[in-house]
Amino acid sequence: MAKYKAALRREIRKKKKDPEIDYLNITAMLDLMTIILVFLLQSMASSAASIQENDDMRLSRSVLNGEPSDQGVILIISKSAILLGEDADPVVRLPAREQLATNGLDAQYKRNGPSDLYIVPLARRLENARKIDKAVRAAKGQPSSTSEAIIIADATTPYRLLIEVLYTLGQSEFGKYHLLVMRKKG
Repeated sequence: MAKYKAALRREIRKKKKDPEIDYLNITAMLDLMTIILVFLLQSMASSAASIQENDDMRLSRSVLNGEPSDQGVILIISKSAILLGEDADPVVRLPAREQLATNGLDAQYKRNGPSDLYIVPLARRLENARKIDKAVRAAKGQPSSTSEAIIIADATTPYRLLIEVLYTLGQSEFGKYHLLVMRKKG
């Protein structure tokens, strides 16, 4: 009888199959889809190329077909203010365009008077952005000797103001600039 029971157990073990998963775990799939959706929404929201045009901001037109860069500190020059990154608080409120075209920004924003190109409030904010960018570049293993800036400027921005902003960026260790423009249709 013992031999019979042992043989029966052996046969049962041989014929025993691993359980198959014959159902779909929808909860895990929904969790995965939610994570992917959040990731895509976050990456689309932080893209500099998704700037909305309005009366205060009209981008210049271009015939170039390159894709905009997504790395760098975003600097916006609208008709009424200079903004840095996603901060809604303006770095500098801009005067009328006629004054900007001839003299640039007021002397109160400059380091050494009205003829200077260095914008002090912008440089202070860029200093903080540069520290963060340095840390991010070091963590990614990228060279941190200079940072990049994405400049989104209104099409009617005076040349003098653009030069003042570029000079301040250069003095704040930003060595590469991307000027964002709208692609011409046709």
